[in-house]
Amino acid sequence: MKNEKRNSALLVLRKAEWLKDYPAELAESLVSEGALVRLNVGEWAQAEGDDRSGLFVVVEGVLYSYCASRGDREVMIGLAEAGSVLGHATRFSGGPRLVTAVCVEPCVLLEISEVALDRVAERRPEIWRAIAGFAYENMRSAVRMAAEVISLRPRERIAARLLAAGEGHRKAMEEPMPTIRLSQELLGEMTGLTRKTVNVHLSAFEREGLIKVGYGRIKLCDLARLRTVANG
Repeated sequence: MKNEKRNSALLVLRKAEWLKDYPAELAESLVSEGALVRLNVGEWAQAEGDDRSGLFVVVEGVLYSYCASRGDREVMIGLAEAGSVLGHATRFSGGPRLVTAVCVEPCVLLEISEVALDRVAERRPEIWRAIAGFAYENMRSAVRMAAEVISLRPRERIAARLLAAGEGHRKAMEEPMPTIRLSQELLGEMTGLTRKTVNVHLSAFEREGLIKVGYGRIKLCDLARLRTVANG
């Protein structure tokens, strides 16, 4: 079973967006130096404010990311699926963990400590470029989310967030029409809108054939038209 899970981790890393431009040997080194961690529903992979460094790569399952807001509120800001990376390397970003990551289904993660990253870098120094690359992408996603909340109307904002979440799922699962594990309440948190407002617009999207809403899930049925909506 252990070898089977390591093979699964290797397959996920080889297909991961942040490693697609690097030799397969880099993924092999990460799996070799990393440790597989199994977590159950509701368990935390990391907590905001933790001093622990290193990376978690999602091999199986889905995690939600939360960030503290004023008034002791925890706000969902994203989700992580197969191939996604949590955490950071102190070589590029010091300080504690920025988000809390919670499993919404049983998960398998590949934990790669700071010491393990150094060992990988001895053989594959390009690991630092790969890490810098996904750190930049994470920053760009955060800036985009802020820009959407400031500038887009609710209908456009919801479409933009669905597309952003669906794009990550589509690449991870190779599904042309992705299904996102996301409730209307959490989508409201991600867009700064009430559940009622989200429900109104999702119902309209469903009538128009853009999506199909299920229990805690939203299937994206027409990506092209959703992009048209998001672009106003």
